[in-house]
Amino acid sequence: MIELEVADGIARVTLNAPEKLNALDETALRELDAAYVAAENAGVRALVLRGTGRAFCAGRDIAGVDPATDDVAGYLDGLVTPLLKRIAAFPAPTFAAAHGACLGVGLGLLLATDVVYVADTAKIGSPFAALGALLDSGGHSLFVSRLGTHKTLDLIYTGRLMPGTEAVASGLFSRALPADELADAVEAAATTAASGATRAFLASKQLVRAISDDDLGLWDSVDAENAAQVALRDTDDYREGFAAFQQKRTPRFTGR
Repeated sequence: MIELEVADGIARVTLNAPEKLNALDETALRELDAAYVAAENAGVRALVLRGTGRAFCAGRDIAGVDPATDDVAGYLDGLVTPLLKRIAAFPAPTFAAAHGACLGVGLGLLLATDVVYVADTAKIGSPFAALGALLDSGGHSLFVSRLGTHKTLDLIYTGRLMPGTEAVASGLFSRALPADELADAVEAAATTAASGATRAFLASKQLVRAISDDDLGLWDSVDAENAAQVALRDTDDYREGFAAFQQKRTPRFTGR
């Protein structure tokens, strides 16, 4: 179900179970985790996550789940949360192309990705009202931080799904695009990132995560920026960037 292609410094991870809207069971989660490990070991400088068929990911595959014996903790604590942490910490810029249903763990995959482009017709929200279950995979944190408490609970109580345009306008994701332009836009962004100053990007990624997740304040973030800039001074790309500017040419970054 999970496919990995590595070429030109970019890893492309594809959810390929269109017949079930790329819903993820335990086996698929393990395969997805292994794909990210392999991409990291390959030393890629950007990663793209996408889904085939009519949806990005409709969440957990519950087709064969018996609630009486469901190992909820094993699925969420044992598989989903470690995977989301791995995605968030991936040592290169990450991008996702999201279309159709983006629900449950599918929403969590987007939350953990650096840059998310969504189709304007994508469907994003909390469908759990019809299941007697709870929004998971970090959905509460994402919605409350971007939408506020009232809109979050409105989505949870009603099960209404936001189109991609509304999700982006509300600050959830990066860009909303026509569905037929989505794949090319994400590829272009990943290609640009893969030829950039990777270590500088990672410094920004870590700082943004600290501000978002650890409530790093203004002056602490300034201190962190200063320290990161000092560390970058000794990298090949820092020297190349300054040399290219001074010589009025395009920089040739190596990611080192």
